[in-house]
Amino acid sequence: MAQKAFLSRLKLTDFRNYAEAGLSLDSRHVVLTGDNGAGKTNLLEAVSFLSPGRGLRRAVLPDVTRVGASGGFSIFVDMEGMEGEVSLGTGIDTLGETVSRKLRINGTPARSTEELSEHLNVIWLTPSMDGLFTGAASERRRFLDRLVLSIDPAHGRRASDFERAMRSRNRLLSEGRYDPAWVSAVEAQMAGLGVAMAAARLEMLGLLRRLAAAMEETPFPSPALNLEGFLDDAADQPAAELEERYLAALQEGRHRDAAAGRTLEGPHRSDLLVRHREKDMDAGRCSTGEQKALLIGLILAHARLTANMTGFAPVLLLDEIAAHLDEGRRAALFDLVDGLGGQAFMTGTDRSMFSALAERAQFFSVEGGGIHG
Repeated sequence: MAQKAFLSRLKLTDFRNYAEAGLSLDSRHVVLTGDNGAGKTNLLEAVSFLSPGRGLRRAVLPDVTRVGASGGFSIFVDMEGMEGEVSLGTGIDTLGETVSRKLRINGTPARSTEELSEHLNVIWLTPSMDGLFTGAASERRRFLDRLVLSIDPAHGRRASDFERAMRSRNRLLSEGRYDPAWVSAVEAQMAGLGVAMAAARLEMLGLLRRLAAAMEETPFPSPALNLEGFLDDAADQPAAELEERYLAALQEGRHRDAAAGRTLEGPHRSDLLVRHREKDMDAGRCSTGEQKALLIGLILAHARLTANMTGFAPVLLLDEIAAHLDEGRRAALFDLVDGLGGQAFMTGTDRSMFSALAERAQFFSVEGGGIHG
């Protein structure tokens, strides 16, 4: 079984609807119950800021600060992490002209939020993700890249560098008269980064396929996974050859891309294809309940993969996870989550829906910006 990384203390200041709030925890799961709008998801969002990025809502940082607060927000935790006991603090201040996120690890300023990945991995499933299989391809790409980040922290930097290079190329092409040598240099950078992104995504899917197949033994359907839209026939081809191929496509497509005002080929055009393995049906054509079950199965497979790759089970954030599951499937879900060996934060409106967890969880009620044990 993977080792456990878990939060032992959580403190919030001026975060969303919380002026001040704190939780003292042990290594068990955490169940948060209360009415809609009470602030349960806000607590999960706070924990999600213990990972690189903008949290589970992809929020603009100033919007996270409590309305009426005089400064910025802060999140502080004590935890048992992948490198032992650690204190993590993150937030923003509004004293300067620009707003940026600050991070301290054991009281010392960190160079970047990527350092958080050295201490824990955070994986989440929220109701806003229920439309993943029927929504835009960009949402599925973002979802997949989030999965890759859990085992390859450098993937986020590659993706942002690629986006920056692509914007530079688009701007140069839009000007009409550009230095071909300069554009070629930007395209060479895009080729290297784009192929590396595609390779990381393909590697993640290969690993997930093997673990997702094991979901056939659970009440949750197993997803069949593929990528489409960029270098679709690139499996097992040398990276150098793929870079040359993509570079040639960029060079040949300059006039087309200039006319379109954007780059029409690259990893930003990939789409994650998901099928219900047992029914051999596209996930987008499945019922709402089947789509939710597929998504749960995929998240659980990814959590298991993360535990296998890092040796530590991730912290799971499962928002309103029990709302659309019958009693038997809820109990099976809790057993699967518990079997991962990590700590999970779960929310719901009705405490009785989590009764199958019994002593495996700590229960808290959330009401009006307060948390009660």
